Amino acid sequence: IASGGDGGGSIRIPASCCGIFGLKPTRGRTPTGPDYGELWNGAVVEHVLTRSVRDSAAVLDHTAGPDVGAPYYPPPPARPYADEVTTAPSKLRIAWTTQPFLGASVHPDCEAAVRDAAELLGRLGHDVREAAPAIDGPAFARGFLRMLCAELRGDIESAGLALGRKPTRAGFEPATWVLGLLGRSITGAELAQANRALERQARRVSALFVDYDVLLTPTLAVPPFLTGSLQPKPAERFLLQLVGWLGTGRPLQALGILDQLAAEVFQAVPYTAVFNVTGQPAMSVPLSWNGEGLPIGVHFVGRYADEATLFRLAGQLERERPWADRDPSEQQAP
Repeated sequence: IASGGDGGGSIRIPASCCGIFGLKPTRGRTPTGPDYGELWNGAVVEHVLTRSVRDSAAVLDHTAGPDVGAPYYPPPPARPYADEVTTAPSKLRIAWTTQPFLGASVHPDCEAAVRDAAELLGRLGHDVREAAPAIDGPAFARGFLRMLCAELRGDIESAGLALGRKPTRAGFEPATWVLGLLGRSITGAELAQANRALERQARRVSALFVDYDVLLTPTLAVPPFLTGSLQPKPAERFLLQLVGWLGTGRPLQALGILDQLAAEVFQAVPYTAVFNVTGQPAMSVPLSWNGEGLPIGVHFVGRYADEATLFRLAGQLERERPWADRDPSEQQAP
């Protein structure tokens, strides 16, 4: 069991890359106190990554619930999540799509994993249909990145207060520092507008779940990354250092850098962040492996506060296609 904080996919993304199970609970399901009520405007939820569905459910049984001063708490589960894992789900209405919500394209391995999962779900007796939520991807990406930069600036300032000294670029990774500088250049009105834009998109996405119990997508738009491949390239690193030295993000704002970043930053992760904003529970399940023997996770999203259905479905899929003993070094197809 490994702990994780998911503000845009940071439980589900590594779970997909490592061939393990990762569930992001409903917003507010696990405590955020004693110092915070919401993290990243409610996008961040703490939970764990596990080999088995059972272990994820058992941990959530022990950690779920409001702490003193919690601003809200979703409807509590009807019974322990661990009991759901061994309970077969009823016939579910499952929508599936490989259409990227925020990026431009999806790797064939990730598309194939979703189609394979949809076929498996059909064989298990579920009603599986192709459908996608109505979302304005560019509007979501712009709003999310502005919220993220402002929140990161808040995190940087909080670190300075905790340490009792002014935060400096020497104490942070260059990309974090520059995003924080961009956050400092965002006005209160711009942040409010970004959050409202995200709320509008969340309502559009949630409308799909009037007709469906679960949504199936790829977890990632690409197979697992090589370690270090997401680090800034030399030219990007130089630019980050230069902006950090200047100590302001206003020139970048004036050049429209945030909008350019919004168009690029979600290319590999076009699905997960959407459900941090809607607050819905979502999980990456390691059902597929590509021809190179690398795990390809598939992503399931449930209705708000309905982790129970996801645990039932995950338990069924784990019994049908076990993964706990698989190893990427085996170089085997499913």
